[in-house]
Amino acid sequence: MSETAVPSCMRAEDVLTEIQSNLLECKVCFEMFSLQKRDQTAHNLPCGHVLCLKCVCALSHPAQKKLECPFCRKLWDVGSTSECRALADLQELLLCESRPKSSFDHQEWMESMGWGTLHLHSAFGGWGTMVNPTGMAVDETSGQILVVHDAEKRVVVFDAQGTLLNVFGRPSEVCYPLDVALTKTGHVLVTDAGDQSLKVFTSKGHSSTTVQGFRLPWGVDVDNRGRVLVTDAQLGTLNQIVMDFSHGVVLANRVVLKELMHPRSVASCRASGNIAIVERLRSSFTLRIFNSDFVPLTQVDGFGLHLKSALSLVISAVAFDRNGYVIVGDVQNGMVWSLGNPQKNPALTPLVSGLMRPAALAATALNMLVVLDSGDHAVKFYTVDAEDLYCDQK
Repeated sequence: MSETAVPSCMRAEDVLTEIQSNLLECKVCFEMFSLQKRDQTAHNLPCGHVLCLKCVCALSHPAQKKLECPFCRKLWDVGSTSECRALADLQELLLCESRPKSSFDHQEWMESMGWGTLHLHSAFGGWGTMVNPTGMAVDETSGQILVVHDAEKRVVVFDAQGTLLNVFGRPSEVCYPLDVALTKTGHVLVTDAGDQSLKVFTSKGHSSTTVQGFRLPWGVDVDNRGRVLVTDAQLGTLNQIVMDFSHGVVLANRVVLKELMHPRSVASCRASGNIAIVERLRSSFTLRIFNSDFVPLTQVDGFGLHLKSALSLVISAVAFDRNGYVIVGDVQNGMVWSLGNPQKNPALTPLVSGLMRPAALAATALNMLVVLDSGDHAVKFYTVDAEDLYCDQK
């Protein structure tokens, strides 16, 4: 039997064709996986085979809620499937690579500034410790770090040194988590795209209540008055929820912003009450800043930043530092930037480089920047200088 010779060196065009036909195509319906259409997103089965969500639903038994893999014939619970983040990252990377590159050398620009760049202080995680993490919250009081990811238990709690403290949220409780936030009472809030809800857990990880009424709940944060903010990427809304956490009762749930374009990450400034929302459509973005009464303060998009700085950014996460300045994660360049005072025109200052996929950010009272890098499944800590970590305590 003759063997087919494989060329030792393939052209880039041939490699892309092979990737698209062998990796980025559902082998049941033969349609390309899509980042924009939810029913065509790639989903993992526990056996390792990948289908689009539309085929997962079509092959699922409606009463038994079971799914037989069409390739290996193993039977799985429908809730055990999850989005294949690796293929989503690959699609986004190919999309970025297909765009014209800027000739601007941002590394040279960073070095010429001579200040503002933070240094890696420590890190923990890696594959297995975290599996395709999507959201992070930092407890300012205890220093604990909560991450939502795609493992057997969806919520994992670490101390500041990366020691595992607790895990909770089985697939029957949390299907597909996207973001996590903490309340002053220690309750844990998780946006669940799987059953389109907001899940509330106690500080020990016990299920407290579920808030329904969303289509694609994505970002979640708590403002300085204890009210919960949730973005809905499909409805294009921002909800404000008032809860009695001790009794698990929703006192009010109202839409405060409408007609947003696929809103994702949301952050509330503890000092000023300002609110930042990242809207993402394919590889473009818009960052909107509002005051605590939801009056628009400023708006930033990729086109405007490109005109000012010759840099092409794709914002994936947003947070506020202790001074109320806006900081953003940039998946295109693997960086974190400060945009400065939201009341003024954005002034790009590089803070961190060398990241793979910054998915979430948090700035602590000690001026430490915590980054969830979903590209290498790790939590990373950055400071101006390692020796300055405790300067505010002296």
